[in-house]
Amino acid sequence: MVACTFISVTDKNRVTQKLNIMTNTTQNISNTPNTKRNRLNYFLLIFVMIVSGLAGWFLSLNRHVVLRVGGNDSETSERKIIFYQSPMHPWIKSDKPGKCTICGMALAPVYEGDAAITGNSDFIKLTDMTRAIIGVTSTPARIAPLKRTLRVAGIISDDETQHRILSAQAPGRIEKLYINQVGIDVVGGQPLAEIYSPELQTAQRLYLEKLSIYSTNSGAVTYSEFATARENLLLLGMLDEDIKKLDTTQKPDPIIVVRNLAEGTVISRKAYEGQYVNVNDELFEIGNFSSLWFVFDAYESSLPFIRLNQKVTVLLPSFPEEIFAAPITFIDPSLNNSTRTARVRVVISNPQKRILNRQTANGIINIETEPLLIVPRSSILYTRNIPVAYVDLGDGAYQLRNVQLGKTGDDDVEIISGIKEGEKVVTQSALLIDSQTQLAHITDSPDHTEQQNESDDNKNTTPKLTTPVILPDKLIEIMNTATAALSSDNLAEYQKQLPTLIELVNQTTDEVHEILVPLAAKLTAGKDLKDARQPFEPFSNSFADIVRLQPAEKRQAKIFQCPMSPVLGTARWIQNQNNEVLNPFFGSEMLNCGVELQ
Repeated sequence: MVACTFISVTDKNRVTQKLNIMTNTTQNISNTPNTKRNRLNYFLLIFVMIVSGLAGWFLSLNRHVVLRVGGNDSETSERKIIFYQSPMHPWIKSDKPGKCTICGMALAPVYEGDAAITGNSDFIKLTDMTRAIIGVTSTPARIAPLKRTLRVAGIISDDETQHRILSAQAPGRIEKLYINQVGIDVVGGQPLAEIYSPELQTAQRLYLEKLSIYSTNSGAVTYSEFATARENLLLLGMLDEDIKKLDTTQKPDPIIVVRNLAEGTVISRKAYEGQYVNVNDELFEIGNFSSLWFVFDAYESSLPFIRLNQKVTVLLPSFPEEIFAAPITFIDPSLNNSTRTARVRVVISNPQKRILNRQTANGIINIETEPLLIVPRSSILYTRNIPVAYVDLGDGAYQLRNVQLGKTGDDDVEIISGIKEGEKVVTQSALLIDSQTQLAHITDSPDHTEQQNESDDNKNTTPKLTTPVILPDKLIEIMNTATAALSSDNLAEYQKQLPTLIELVNQTTDEVHEILVPLAAKLTAGKDLKDARQPFEPFSNSFADIVRLQPAEKRQAKIFQCPMSPVLGTARWIQNQNNEVLNPFFGSEMLNCGVELQ
């Protein structure tokens, strides 16, 4: 810079005067003797060096002064900060740096000339800084198959079409048992017991008399009378071959043999030697275990995804490392009036009879529909029970659209109307954008926080319970412990409780099982708190919604809600009876961010 070499006129005159004095002194010294002249030359040299140093110091001083003046000119060119504003709650403003009094986030500066947060009821334009802070992510709507995983629980039972009950066909006394315990495999025609029946012996004698008279053709016994006597023997349990043997021997036998009708296994026995039985008294129950039925209840909302011959993966506790795949063979066309479910049957081949009868099992049905227009489920919000989504128009602009939904998958949902293929929808921080949209034209109304919480409460992307359910106390206890660990940033404690939490969730049944098990399967210990909290948030939200459905006076824990959770935008958690908010989704970063729900 030219200004760096500038010297004032006054300073220049002073230097000139000093140099003139030095010159005159030199001229005077030239008239002295040589000895004195050499000494004076020495001192003169020292004096010149001192004066040169002082002049250099003076020039350097003036240079720095000029540079500082130039720096002031640069500072005056910077933009002016108008005020500081909370990115999450725009009505919180301050003329000094600080933190938001609601969420605890640092206030962001708003510079002169910056576009403020603008919008109306269905449109908003955000600044780059606001979008970066809330972490907006958009995904285009696409045509693709909708995938859904149905998890069901049911019971293994024997094939009812091959189930048999053997009863006494004649009154009498059990003389002998060939099978005296359950679990024994039997074949068709195998004798199971012998019954002494005087009534059978009388019927045999009457038959032989009718046969003897009828064979003489005397006409004293008609064919009808003879046939009736023979049919009576069949009703009392004799077989054709037994009657033929009686025709040959002509000797009545009071012993009737109870034979098995088809191959199977003895399930139950109610016959004992010496026992007197009457007609139709149950003796044995026989089942065939070479093929088994896996029967489960399908909820009404899941029935559109289930069809005949669809493969089902069956998981058995007794074979944890094996997977059994079998087709659906029957769907009950009638719903249960009380549970609104339909019975679904899967036939499993069991030739070696390894799978046991009446044990519990879980089933997984992987469903893939035809290509549909779909968007991520996280992009859908609910305002007054109406599904909406924010469309990314680019350059920080977002538009609110009402949408009509179709089928729901694990991660995506079908769009029937409201969004076109290729349009980008906000999938992350959509709820925060919705809050900004509402606050953009009522930023002076802090009471809007309560109204927004009520709107967020309508948002629900998980199945709903039809009736309140009281969860096991142990499950509530472990969930409270795991939540407290995350709120205190204690990853080790959360990792310790996680296996027990997942195990207890897997032991739940019915609708609770359908809601929580898929979310619990995604829980992970994580390498850090962020990895652990991300899948925990959807699980905690659904868990809290189940508890919240309970009557207030019987509720097992308090429910708290975070209006700006990282994954869902708004999420809930359960907490011990404590009035202090302890947020597990942020921990120490925003520990007290949240409100208690009634």
